[in-house]
Amino acid sequence: MEGVKNSSFCFVLLAFLFLSTGNVMETNAKVHYHDFVVQATPVKRLCKTQNAITVNGMFPGPTLEVNNGDTLVVNVVNRAKYNVTIHWHGVRQIRTGWADGPEFVTQCPIRPGGSYTYRFTIQGQEGTLWWHAHSSWLRATVYGALIIHPRAGDSYPFQQPKRETALLLGEWWNADPIAVVRQATRTGAAPNVSDAYTINGQPGDLYNCSSKDTLVVPVDSGETNLLRVVNSALNQQLFFKIANHKLTVVGADASYVKPFTTTVLMLGPGQTTDVLITANQAPARYYIAARAYASAQGAPFDNTTTTAILEYKSAPCPAKGSTIKPVMPTMPAFNDTATATAFTSSFRSPRKVQVPTKIDHNLFFTAGLGLKNCPPGASNSTCQGPNGTRFTASMNNISFVLPSSYSLLQVHQQRIQGVFTTDFPANPPVTFDYTGNVSRSLWQPVPGTKLYKLRYGETVQVVLQGTNIFTSENHPIHLHGYDFYIIAEGFGNFNPSRDTSKFNLVDPPLRNTASLPVGGWTVIRFVADNPGVWLLHCHLDVHIGWGLATAFLVENGIGELETLEAAPADLPAC
Repeated sequence: MEGVKNSSFCFVLLAFLFLSTGNVMETNAKVHYHDFVVQATPVKRLCKTQNAITVNGMFPGPTLEVNNGDTLVVNVVNRAKYNVTIHWHGVRQIRTGWADGPEFVTQCPIRPGGSYTYRFTIQGQEGTLWWHAHSSWLRATVYGALIIHPRAGDSYPFQQPKRETALLLGEWWNADPIAVVRQATRTGAAPNVSDAYTINGQPGDLYNCSSKDTLVVPVDSGETNLLRVVNSALNQQLFFKIANHKLTVVGADASYVKPFTTTVLMLGPGQTTDVLITANQAPARYYIAARAYASAQGAPFDNTTTTAILEYKSAPCPAKGSTIKPVMPTMPAFNDTATATAFTSSFRSPRKVQVPTKIDHNLFFTAGLGLKNCPPGASNSTCQGPNGTRFTASMNNISFVLPSSYSLLQVHQQRIQGVFTTDFPANPPVTFDYTGNVSRSLWQPVPGTKLYKLRYGETVQVVLQGTNIFTSENHPIHLHGYDFYIIAEGFGNFNPSRDTSKFNLVDPPLRNTASLPVGGWTVIRFVADNPGVWLLHCHLDVHIGWGLATAFLVENGIGELETLEAAPADLPAC
C-alpha cells in the first residue's frame, strides 16, 4: 500500500508540475509599456542646427525590444505642431487594425496636443522590424527599431552572436521635411532630394562637421555579431557594404531565411535584413557604407555616401596627432540593377512552406508614375512638372486619394456611405506595353478612393507590374497587416504563359515589403486571414503622396478570433 500511495503522490506531483510549467510558459509573455512624446528638438547635422520632430528628444527614436508573444502598449503624446501617427512596420496586427497607424486609413491623426495609446501583440514573428510616423513626411526623423527576440527558452536558428547592433539607414534634409513636401505639392514638381544619408542618425565622416559623431561599431577579433539593418530612408533604395567583410543573411522583415553569403545588401525603404558578420580580418578600422541604388533614369537623387566604422578593439592606435583612415569598400554603381537583382532573388525560406495554390483572387496591379495636365488658366507656379504638368502616380490607373474627415477603417466599421468604393479593378483598365513606349494618352490616371474587397480566408495572388510612364524605377511595395510570399520576379511585361514556370512554390521568402524591379514585375501570394483595411503602397514617400497606393478591405470571418476588435475609446477623432 505504501508503494501505491507513493505512486499516487508522484502522479499528482507530476500533474501539478506539468500544469505549473504550462502556466509558466503562458505567462512568460510580457506587456511592455512605453511613452512616446513627439516634439520638436534642436538637432545639429552638417554644420547646421535645426528643429527636428523627434520621439522623446531622440534621433533616431528609442529602440523597442520584445519577445515573440509579448504585448506592446505605447502611449503617444503629440507636442509637435504637426499631425502625427505611428505605424509599426511589419507587425501583423492580428485583429488590432486600429493600432496599425497609417493616417486616414486605420485612424485619424493625433492632433497637436492630443494623444493615443497603441495596443497590440506580436504573434509568431521574430527578427527586426521598425516603427515610424505615417503622416506626411514626419518619418524623415520619427522612426526607430523594433527588435523581436525568440520566446523565452527558444534560440535563434543560427549561431548565437556575441553581440547585436541595429543599423538604421536614413535621410537628412537641411530643411524641414514637411516644408520640402509641401513645396512639391504646391508646385507639382518633384521634391528636393536629401542632403545626406545617415546611419543611426549620423551622416559619417565623409560629410562636413560629421567626423566626431560618426557611429563606431566595436568588435573583437574572431567573434560573430548580428547586424540588424533597416532602410528607414524616405525616398531611396540603398546599397550597403562593409569593407573586406562578408555578410551572411539570416533574416528579413522579421522572418528567418535560408542563410546565404554576400558582400552587398540592397534594401528598399521599409525593408530590414539581419546579417551575421565574423570579425576575421586584420585588426583595423573598416567603413560600413551605404549609398543610393538609383534606378530611375534621369531622375535627380542624393549621390552622397554615409559611413559608420567597424572597429576592431585590437586595432593599432594611430601615432599622436594623426589618424588612420578606415578601409573603404568599393560600392556598386548607382544604377547597378544586376547587383540589386542578384541580391533580392537570393532569398528563400529556411524550409518548405505552405504556399497557397488554389487562388481565389488572381490580381494584376500596375504601379508607376504619371503626369497630370494642369487645368486651363492654372498658374505656372503650380505646374512645374515636366512640360508644364504635375507629377502623380497610380495603381491600375487609379491615383489613390485618402479621405480627410474619416479613416477608412472607421468608415468600414460604421458603414458610412460615400467615402470609398470597393471597385478597385482586378486588372488594368487598358492592356498595353507596360515597360515599353507608353502612349501619352495613358499618362494621366484617374483620382479615386477605391478599395479591393476580400472575404476572410480567401487566397490572393497579385502580379505587381512596373510601368514605364515618364520613367520606370524600382518600387518597394509594402502591404500592411500581412506578410506575403514572393514567388517570382522578372523584367519586362509579365507573361503568364511564359513566367508561371518560374514560380517558386516550395520555399519562397516571406516578406512585408517587395522590391518591384525597375521595368519588371513581382508576384506575391497571401491568405486574407486578418480582418480590417490594409494599405498596399509604394514605400517611397514621394510616391504614396502622389497616389501610388490602394487598400484591401478584408471582411470579418466567423467568431471572435476572426473578427476585428472594437475601436478603442481613445481613437483620435477627425
